[in-house]
Amino acid sequence: MKKRNIVLLLSLVSIIACQNQMGGNSEKSIEEITSETAITNSDIIRNPISAKQPEDTVHIAKLVFEEDIFDFGEVAEGAVVKHVYRFTNTGKMPLIISNARSTCGCTVPQWPKEPIAPGGTGKIEVEFNTKGKIEAQSKPITITANTYPASSKVFLKGYVKPGKETQPNS
Repeated sequence: MKKRNIVLLLSLVSIIACQNQMGGNSEKSIEEITSETAITNSDIIRNPISAKQPEDTVHIAKLVFEEDIFDFGEVAEGAVVKHVYRFTNTGKMPLIISNARSTCGCTVPQWPKEPIAPGGTGKIEVEFNTKGKIEAQSKPITITANTYPASSKVFLKGYVKPGKETQPNS
């Protein structure tokens, strides 16, 4: 696997070097890209930061959540806490979420796989299984998308009361 990644990296470097020698210019504005061809996913998922130019945070997708933290209060161990984080793409490009994950398998997020148009809304549904989790809990959910910065976090927090199987023997 490592050899394959190295070969792919070397091939990419060679292609870029050849384009630079032939006078190719890979730095185009969104307007140039959209006027020449239809927008592709690779055009949308671009890095708006370049060493040659200042930060371009105008022509990107922007992920704005209605709430960053959901406090589920106090629940008994073994309960499954469910919550929906609603968001809006306030940017000028379609929003593409490539991943949403938490720090453990007890918290499972589901996110939209299709692009969210500028001004569009979406939701990330999260389930937290409290089995084996007791006392104060704070579970981060990291969302990776074509935004700047590339990752955003929302949090699920609350208190899990010990169940019978986790209480010490008396």
